[in-house]
Amino acid sequence: QVNDAESTVTVEFTPTIPHCSMATLIGLSIKVKLIRSLPERFKLDVHITPGTHASEHAVNKQLADKERVAAALENSHLLEVVNQCLSARS
Repeated sequence: QVNDAESTVTVEFTPTIPHCSMATLIGLSIKVKLIRSLPERFKLDVHITPGTHASEHAVNKQLADKERVAAALENSHLLEVVNQCLSARS
């Protein structure tokens, strides 16, 4: 959901299973794609659909923490994995 007037973007995603081990990586990949695609003025909120993941609160807390997201993106291995998630496949 995009609110141009308030410069906010909210993305709610649903993992395939309640114990999906990739939920944080999926959320981080979505957030990185938005960071790279949107003007800096936008505030991003990426979170799991309520009630769809066993660790919903913990994952949402990680995705909402700017410092933890920045630290994750400073990790070269993790950044490579995120980039692979976002790369176009032929």
